Amino acid sequence: MFENLQDRLGSILNGLTGRGALSEADVSAALREVRRALLEADVALDVVRSFTDRVREKAVGAEILKSIKPGQMVVKIVHDELIEMLGGEGVGIDLHAAAPVVVMMVGLQGSGKTTTTAKIGHRLSTREKKKVLMASLDTRRPAAQEQLRQLGAQANVDTLPIISGQSPTDIAARAVQAAKLGGHDVVILDTAGRTHIDEPLMVEMADIKKRSNPHEILLVADSLTGQDAVNLARSFDERVGITGLVLTRMDGDGRGGAALSMRAVTGKPIKLIGVGEKMSELEEFHPRRIADRILGMGDIVSLVERAAENIDAEKAAAMAAKMAKGKFDLDDLADQLRQMQKMGGMGGIMGMMPGMAGMKDKMAAAGLDDKLFGRQIAIIQSMTRAERTNPDLLKHSRKKRIAAGSGTDAAAINKLLKMHRQMADMMKMMGGKGKGGMMKQMMGGLAGKMGLGGGMGGMGGGMPDLSNIDPRQLEALQKQAEAAGLGKPGGGMPGLGGLPGGLSGLGGAKLPGLGGGFPGLPGLPKKK
Repeated sequence: MFENLQDRLGSILNGLTGRGALSEADVSAALREVRRALLEADVALDVVRSFTDRVREKAVGAEILKSIKPGQMVVKIVHDELIEMLGGEGVGIDLHAAAPVVVMMVGLQGSGKTTTTAKIGHRLSTREKKKVLMASLDTRRPAAQEQLRQLGAQANVDTLPIISGQSPTDIAARAVQAAKLGGHDVVILDTAGRTHIDEPLMVEMADIKKRSNPHEILLVADSLTGQDAVNLARSFDERVGITGLVLTRMDGDGRGGAALSMRAVTGKPIKLIGVGEKMSELEEFHPRRIADRILGMGDIVSLVERAAENIDAEKAAAMAAKMAKGKFDLDDLADQLRQMQKMGGMGGIMGMMPGMAGMKDKMAAAGLDDKLFGRQIAIIQSMTRAERTNPDLLKHSRKKRIAAGSGTDAAAINKLLKMHRQMADMMKMMGGKGKGGMMKQMMGGLAGKMGLGGGMGGMGGGMPDLSNIDPRQLEALQKQAEAAGLGKPGGGMPGLGGLPGGLSGLGGAKLPGLGGGFPGLPGLPKKK
């Protein structure tokens, strides 16, 4: 969503960091460009004005202009103010109330309210281990109640039985009573929406609020609607009083103005963001992480959390054992490709890696996109077990058969085999003898740079197992990485070269999707 803004701000701030000294005129010129970039991203005018004023006030001080690295100081100020604009600290759904905690969902029709209700129900039941009851109060939209019932069955979350002819307020009262009798921890009320804000809608919302006494009132807004979403939030807050916002379609190609404006304009925190269609594709909104992504600093914490959720621990342990022996066959390569798809594909992972956001366009130009993964998996699946274990068997006649079976050609198969060879060679180097192998040395050195010391768990004494670490510890680790120079825009990850091994060891034996390199990027070898 923030790609255009990320590119614009990246080029402006890189222009500042590359210079030895800055004058007040340099800072003013850069801030004019920042202002233009934010306005083009559809950020509210008053938000942009206050943002640039605060940055200018801090950036033109004598201690900045005379500091050793004034450009980097300006970047830090922009980063800090961006976090402040997005809300400072992340705020989750507040469940600190007597059970059942009532959560009321409001918003316009078509913003994704019903789907988001099911996603929140799924999240609370799987992550928080809460017993959740969902109820649809939408008696106007055809089959709205049936839609929530089906989503509840899909997400394995209880839904209130449908009784036709009941008014929304009666359904709300019945849902709260049913939740009390059923021993539910949370009851989520999915209210009706309209195509626009009208008086009957607001009166109905107020009546439901009076009958159900909700602890949380969450406004669901489509992030692609831009400034209209901000006006919508303001109107709902004035009439009903919302406690937080949920932005849907954050994986879309919108300009991101709504997300950047809403917190500043309404004063209400963005609690959750929808990043896809699946039930699991709902994330907490972390202002620091979003600011890091916008400024190209990456988001290692979210990357590790996503990896820990998507990676099979047993497969990971087996894979790590094979890597230690320097073995890597085509089945292993297919597993790596599938794990990358689960984690958001090449673009999603690159966007979260420090200094790598700018690589996405270059990779797309080189044909290294997410569709490539699907083609490569199809090629591997068209092989026999013997061929996958021993690629040397693949002669011309076999390649012809595989090409027909996968809908590709011999050139694509040869590219895949070349990539596998390079990765297999890299595995041998990493698992090789002599001072514990290249992997151990590389990760040990990285851990040392981050102040973590040696001898820690994980891949041969490299990084600790982050899959079991508390998110607050991960945040602290990210700050250590930034202090060590790992999170600066364009800074890259020292010791990782052309990405041979990617982030191997971030989670030790449990995160092989981050180890063994990124498929399709085996060190980006130079052409001979």
